[in-house]
Amino acid sequence: MTPGRPLTDTERHDWLRLARTQNVGPVTFAQLLRRYGSAGAALDALPGIAHKAGRGRAISIPAIDEVTAEIDATGRFGARLVASCEPDYPPLLRTLGPPPPVLTLLGRAALAAEPTVAIVGARNASAAGRKLARDISAGLGAAGFVTVSGLALGIDGEAHAATLATGTVAVLGGGIDHVYPPQHERLYAEIAADGLIVSESPFGYRAKAQDFPRRNRIITGLSRGVVVVEAAERSGSLISARMAGEQGREVMAVPGSPLDPRAAGTNALIYQGASLVRHAGDVLEILSSLRFGQVSAPPAGPFESAPDDAPVPTDQVARVLEALSPHPMPIDEIARATGLGAARCAAILMELELSGDALTLPGGLAARAV
Repeated sequence: MTPGRPLTDTERHDWLRLARTQNVGPVTFAQLLRRYGSAGAALDALPGIAHKAGRGRAISIPAIDEVTAEIDATGRFGARLVASCEPDYPPLLRTLGPPPPVLTLLGRAALAAEPTVAIVGARNASAAGRKLARDISAGLGAAGFVTVSGLALGIDGEAHAATLATGTVAVLGGGIDHVYPPQHERLYAEIAADGLIVSESPFGYRAKAQDFPRRNRIITGLSRGVVVVEAAERSGSLISARMAGEQGREVMAVPGSPLDPRAAGTNALIYQGASLVRHAGDVLEILSSLRFGQVSAPPAGPFESAPDDAPVPTDQVARVLEALSPHPMPIDEIARATGLGAARCAAILMELELSGDALTLPGGLAARAV
């Protein structure tokens, strides 16, 4: 998506209503825009699509008053909403296929357009891990890089605190006004004053466990590369590393003792091909070899192709639903299993998501809703 002009007030209301509509995730949002040309036209078409797909269940579209209240509350808080089509949307994040439709920004929005690197790791970090995070972050900041992290305890907090003076971006799982964890209330205030806070969630929303993978996707999407300092074998930081690789970002990891479970994940990343880094100098050497234009999401897969507007027979809907699994799988595999074209699968999956029967996910994946 290329940057366009700022939205008018009416367009912003339509954009936000569509983004906040029940069962409309980033993929379905992008599909609807592509099919109907504007958020307003997509909103007009939604009841008919939902009626056809939802077997009588109505879709919940926010009223204009609801999104007006969100826009007003966000403004009173000192933040603002930015759509993915607008010029001041973070440029690296815009390259994702698809990007989050709307973000709330609090602080210095220009930081997201600077050279960026994500620093993530364990919440229960060791003293050595915390020092490494501070030293690496400070070194990157001194070299002109803005750090991006998730405001969590441990490694995230150390990275933010070490780069308050040089530039740091905190990405939240909840609304822009929801400080989590509460222990970082002061750090949140310092970042809001001198850095940038980013959220995909509505104002007033309190984060749930399922929201943090979306937050992690934004952390890596905002960054040229991601450095994992400490991570257990099953941790959110490893999810971030996987997302970074899928997004075409450079994945780097700090090695640790094989006897420390907090290093098991980072050591595994290095074994699997992530770049080994020991200090900020190593990170800078790797990042200096990347051109800005090289850092982008892979080309859109078949799911991002224009949907087929032809009427969809119920037997085809049943075939796609039967092919879905609770585990995400590539759209081209679903198309192959059902014998349907990618565009027809895209149309059916969009309708199944609106009816609450399927989930469409970034990266050309889909799953059965559970």
